[in-house]
Amino acid sequence: MKIGILTSGGDCPGLNAVIRAAVFTGTKLHGMEFVGFKGGWRGVVEGDTMPLGRPQVMGISKQGGTILGTSRTNPFEGGGAPRVAEVMEEQGIDALIAIGGEGTLAAAKRLTDEGIQIVGVPKTVDNDLSATDYTFGFDTAVQIATDAMDRLRTTGDSHGRCMVAEVMGRHVGWIALHSGMAAGAHAILIPEQKTSMDQIIEWVQSAHDRGRAPLVAVAEGFKLDTMDDAHSERGLDAFGRPRLGGIGELIAPEIEERTGIETRATTLGHIQRGGTPTAYDRVLATRYGMAAVTSVLEKHWGRMVALRGTQIVHVPFEDALGRLKTVPQSRYDEAAVLFG
Repeated sequence: MKIGILTSGGDCPGLNAVIRAAVFTGTKLHGMEFVGFKGGWRGVVEGDTMPLGRPQVMGISKQGGTILGTSRTNPFEGGGAPRVAEVMEEQGIDALIAIGGEGTLAAAKRLTDEGIQIVGVPKTVDNDLSATDYTFGFDTAVQIATDAMDRLRTTGDSHGRCMVAEVMGRHVGWIALHSGMAAGAHAILIPEQKTSMDQIIEWVQSAHDRGRAPLVAVAEGFKLDTMDDAHSERGLDAFGRPRLGGIGELIAPEIEERTGIETRATTLGHIQRGGTPTAYDRVLATRYGMAAVTSVLEKHWGRMVALRGTQIVHVPFEDALGRLKTVPQSRYDEAAVLFG
């Protein structure tokens, strides 16, 4: 049996661990053959491949990024299911393992509905994909953000400044919530919770009055209660979506003006999803890769592997699509006890 593997969408720490685990498990235990498609769905529609044997994947689980490369190509703009089927037949490929987020899995579902044999592996640093408790890459992003906030706190303490740390989180605030709690932030601002500037000032002033240098963690998609849309000043991406970023720089001057506390904003950006994955992400990604091979063997077409508690399960693509996994009110209320 010959399996094609692709990584699509944004890069993410742990992708290589999935690839390695799938190839090792499939070749060692089941005599499978693997081929990698370069550049996500682009490689699939163009038939651009590379061999994936044990020599190609040895030692890659600790590497960030993806050895296959990635893109945000839509396969239905390159011929759709007929073209994918044609490439698979030419290459002698029986099934695909698609590793990606909501966009990748949406394309995979549509292709599966049209007869292509695909299993999925969920990937997103934002941890916003439904039907799974955690996605690999999230723990790494949180660790990087926490380390950055720890560093910001030391310089904030030295100068008596308020430090604003902007982290990833287009629609959900999981990274801001977890890293903010870990770093002891005095305010955590997330897309799920519109907040007034008055409330932010109250939290910052309270921390300052206690002799602390205030730390504010803010997700890039956060909106003040006076805003209809998330702050964007960098135009649109390839899909016509606003490129978010800059909310930290927007609120920092307001904090300084209203409190008199010198305030600095730092945007972490792509730093959060680059570099070496944490041990947790390596293990989770490895388990996902192994489970994906099981899905292929059991012909779970149109399903993705997912984490429920500590167990790996197999769920339909549609369970992961159509709605984001947002931060529930109870989790935010839990964190808010520590604000100010």
